Amino acid sequence: MMPREPFVSPSGPSDRAENSESPSAADEIASAKERIEQVRREVQKTYIGSARALEMILVSLLARGHVLLEGVPGVAKTTLVKAFATALGCSSRRIQFTPDLLPADITGTYVLSPRDGTFSLRAGPIFANVVLADEINRAPAKTQSALLEAMQERQVTIEGDRFELPLPFLVLATQNPIDLEGTYPLPEAQIDRFLVRVVMGYPTAREEAQMLRTHGKTPPTLVAVLNASDVAYLQDTTMRVYVDDDLHDYAVSLTSFTRTHPKVALGASPRATLGLMQASKAHAVLASRTFVVPDDMRAVAVAVLAHRLVLVPDVDSDARERDAIIEEALAKVSYRRGVRSV
Repeated sequence: MMPREPFVSPSGPSDRAENSESPSAADEIASAKERIEQVRREVQKTYIGSARALEMILVSLLARGHVLLEGVPGVAKTTLVKAFATALGCSSRRIQFTPDLLPADITGTYVLSPRDGTFSLRAGPIFANVVLADEINRAPAKTQSALLEAMQERQVTIEGDRFELPLPFLVLATQNPIDLEGTYPLPEAQIDRFLVRVVMGYPTAREEAQMLRTHGKTPPTLVAVLNASDVAYLQDTTMRVYVDDDLHDYAVSLTSFTRTHPKVALGASPRATLGLMQASKAHAVLASRTFVVPDDMRAVAVAVLAHRLVLVPDVDSDARERDAIIEEALAKVSYRRGVRSV
């Protein structure tokens, strides 16, 4: 797909009149929003739970990012991911992470053919558009590292040979943050590859009652509402969403705040700043806008930044503490629009 020009800049954050956008750009974003809503409606046929989790997965899809889903067992993490993959109409594979899983079990390896004495590649489950890494923290670091190249560069290297992964490529990983028996903490380099971290808590009383009413019945048949080409087009459209220079400065100010916070040993990386901007563009598409506003950045900041922070040893390093630091950044770092001459 040939790259296209970004959407035209609106007249300014304070003048967001509809006539400031070109009709073709607005129509393109509206069409993208409708396609995404089709995916949302299809997933919700079988998934009952947090709407926030589904929204963040959609944001990651548009932003070409990966998702880390955290939650106790039984909150429908795997159900959500499987329904999402079905609605996309893309190839999907599931990897059940275990302590004895090897890197070759993920990427694949060369095997000898007894018939002709040659080696051929047996591709691993990483060669799919959507990869479900179930209970990713049950495998040791050497196995988790097999995902690093794939998640960052959309390729794998097997015995010195490089292989491109199919596009689009999305890793949806799940982990139980409570269970410590037989688990391995994710290395910081691995965590930094995930665009967003989504905490899936218990459903509301109404949602759980709805689960009881539907349990045991024949589940509705999900259909694919998109295909790989559609997803690539939506991602290309998202990348062309306009971002004002002042918002670039705002994003840098937010991540810089984490690097100087007294409770933080390792703040958000430049990759996190890029991820924050990409996720903000995706959130703008979900709001049917051709441009990013500060509220887009604020809406995704916790999901994009919090999991990347490494706290000092004497601070309780649970997820709530990291979330609180990002909330503090949003409260203390103000958005300032620069003055420009006409």
